[in-house]
Amino acid sequence: MKRICNFIARWMGALVLVVAAVALLVPQSLNWMSTYTINPMLGVIMFGMGLTLSPADFRIVLSRPKDILLGCLAQFTVMPLLAFLISWALQLPNELALGVILVGCCPGGTASNVITYLAKGDLALSVGMTACSTLLAPVLTPLLVWLMAGTMVNVDTIGMLTSIIYVVIAPIVAGLLCQRFMPRATRSVTPYLPALSSVVIALVVGIIVSHNASRLLLGGAIVVAAVVLHNLLGLSVGYAIGRLLRLPHPKRVALSIEVGMQNSGLASSLAVLHFAAYPLATIPGAIFSVWHNISGALAAKLYGR
Repeated sequence: MKRICNFIARWMGALVLVVAAVALLVPQSLNWMSTYTINPMLGVIMFGMGLTLSPADFRIVLSRPKDILLGCLAQFTVMPLLAFLISWALQLPNELALGVILVGCCPGGTASNVITYLAKGDLALSVGMTACSTLLAPVLTPLLVWLMAGTMVNVDTIGMLTSIIYVVIAPIVAGLLCQRFMPRATRSVTPYLPALSSVVIALVVGIIVSHNASRLLLGGAIVVAAVVLHNLLGLSVGYAIGRLLRLPHPKRVALSIEVGMQNSGLASSLAVLHFAAYPLATIPGAIFSVWHNISGALAAKLYGR
């Protein structure tokens, strides 16, 4: 069983790509599942993250505040600004621009820690940045979306803050409590969590793609271009910042991957919950979920050399 789980986790990018392709070409395979199931699924992923975090991970934040602060500052400035500039440069319609901006304003994705490990980057820094940006997200994500997209659409900042708390923060806290009071049970399930997260992420992407298949087939090229550009620029700028500050290579790698890989599932979830009047806003998050796993795997091989 562990061997199967390791295989699934290792090929997460391929799994997400296959599920997305099936959902696009055969929408009825997954569109029977409501988009409202996305939140509980994201909660499962965040709960798993809480089970794998330890007090040592939070001590990293306290012992290396300069590195963590730099990373979070880059996370919440580079990606939102890139999202806004790309949306403007490509003249995206408001709905799609909103989706790209939502992705840019979200915290780092949990997959970034796995990619950083494979890329031989500074894993402790990556985990610390993910934890810190996730804790800051309930305040910074709604605020940044309002600043970047408030003139395009009506942004419910309080509603978004509440959503992030119960979709992201509450499950992580529940996972930490389980780890604290049920350590033996937690240790027994931890080896299977990467595979479970991979399957759940693939399902989330599949559900979003299946519900928007016709729109993707009609005008998907420009969205794909925006998402790929956003991700690649994020990876590049993150590494360039580390190089400019003369950080050692492992730290540059961690910074690059943390900046470039977003919690795009959360972006799609927020689009479903708070921007139902703009259905196209869910699409950039779905495409980003597929693409950043592919680019992350390629970056891991490149940086690992």
